[in-house]
Amino acid sequence: MNFIAAVDQNWNIGRDGALLQPISADLKQFKEKTWKRVVVLGRKTLKTFPGGKPLEGRTNIILSRQQDFSVEGGIVCHSITELFSLLSSYRDEDIFVVGGGEIYNKLIPYCKTGLITKIHKSYPADTSIINLDAEQNWRIVKQEGPFHFKEDIYYSYLEYYNSEVVPML
Repeated sequence: MNFIAAVDQNWNIGRDGALLQPISADLKQFKEKTWKRVVVLGRKTLKTFPGGKPLEGRTNIILSRQQDFSVEGGIVCHSITELFSLLSSYRDEDIFVVGGGEIYNKLIPYCKTGLITKIHKSYPADTSIINLDAEQNWRIVKQEGPFHFKEDIYYSYLEYYNSEVVPML
């Protein structure tokens, strides 16, 4: 399993349910990396998608504790156990965790690869993810950039590898 996220230099990912700094090239890269793949997300993240609907061209698996929650065009799981059972029918490299913060932090230990867009700036935020730079088992295996977005905003693409993936049981 993999995850893909855009973070600021403090590993913050959002504020008030929105991305800290949408970057068009990053959104395009997100679409390319996840197209025809499986995306795993939380119910609150789904609400932030266009029209509050699952992403087109992908298998959308939504994790929600709300037992009565359902969504057209998506598969809903109500527990990590149920999620892992469902994910076992997909290839590991085709699965991408895409948010939000609670989902990332629960599932990052089970991911082999993290695709990070690191924005070289700090933003006011209310949601963050695990700082991979502070984790001994995560290391950068590929880096591109920095690229200039606008004004004083620069970003880099980083690929992290987890040497101690927790098995999905």
